[in-house]
Amino acid sequence: MLKRFVRLCEIASPTGDERAVADAVAGELRAGGVEVEEDRAATPARAGAGNLIARVPGAKDAWVTFCAHLDTVPHDGPIEAELQDGVFRSRGDTILGADDKAAVTVLMEMALRARATRPPVGLELVFTVAEEDGLRGANELELGRLRSAFGFVLDHATPIGEVITAAPTHNQVVAEFEGAEAHAGIRPEDGHSAIEAAAAAIASMKLGRLDEETTANVGVIRGGTATNVVAGSCRIEAEARSIDEARAAEATAALVDACTWAASEYRCDVDLDVKEVFRGYRLPSSSAPVRIATEALRRTGHEPREVATGGGSDANALVARGFECVLLANGTEANHTPDESVAAQRIIEMLEVCEAIAAVAAEGELDE
Repeated sequence: MLKRFVRLCEIASPTGDERAVADAVAGELRAGGVEVEEDRAATPARAGAGNLIARVPGAKDAWVTFCAHLDTVPHDGPIEAELQDGVFRSRGDTILGADDKAAVTVLMEMALRARATRPPVGLELVFTVAEEDGLRGANELELGRLRSAFGFVLDHATPIGEVITAAPTHNQVVAEFEGAEAHAGIRPEDGHSAIEAAAAAIASMKLGRLDEETTANVGVIRGGTATNVVAGSCRIEAEARSIDEARAAEATAALVDACTWAASEYRCDVDLDVKEVFRGYRLPSSSAPVRIATEALRRTGHEPREVATGGGSDANALVARGFECVLLANGTEANHTPDESVAAQRIIEMLEVCEAIAAVAAEGELDE
């Protein structure tokens, strides 16, 4: 299993280029006798492959879904994974790819082991594409193909034991300011600076942590052509997130209002594009996947903790589309950075947790 993890990490699979890793995963599972199908999400999700769905029938005529994503964030140069003092890291300056190939590895191992021993319930393993850029694969997953009533997403870079029962709505705001160019040294009064308008908009915004569940940020600003030209255009990209959907809407409206005011104040036009990247959710402690995960964690020696997150995952897309699932921490660290790592023991422990989830589900939870 750990050797497989290294192999998967070293197959480049940035969002949109998942074909090689999808073929590797599907090929190994099929060689082990596991049924695998690929859906038609590649084109609409703008991905290099479709989502994979693998199944292993169980002793009980019921199914549980586990989900992990195949793609990674972009990186420069090849990934070389190494194991030092029990921890996997990147040998170079790239990401490791444990996000989310640690989870992919676990689900593959669970399927191959279950194929040989017959699991207590049917296992439905979903490997999505294009997760890192808008959850596009999960948004295009053909839910009618799933046989499970609910599932578990393994994709949170925190200690094993965390059960993520709340995640935010994420709205994006892109503002294109258009002013009037003029020579900055000869007739600056003839110009209307789009950069000045954008700067005023940003200065008037409340950014950072707005409350316990709400954040706002401006992450990109670009504009102008030269120091001796009053800038005729400037673009800013901002976001607002909140676990409370109403607060997400309020914070987004505040960003829009700031841009509209600044454009008027500095005699510029502004074109605003506002979109929901993903929708938030809250799951009660009584929901089936939360109860099952909590019990499975206890049985495998982990203290379950229900927490909220400020990030998004495939769980956001699936819950929004009516498929109940819960996001689980899988023990990875520093995802999306060259410091990304995961202890070998965490991979082994997550396999134990997933197998315990199947066992708990078989004991009657699915019938409630």
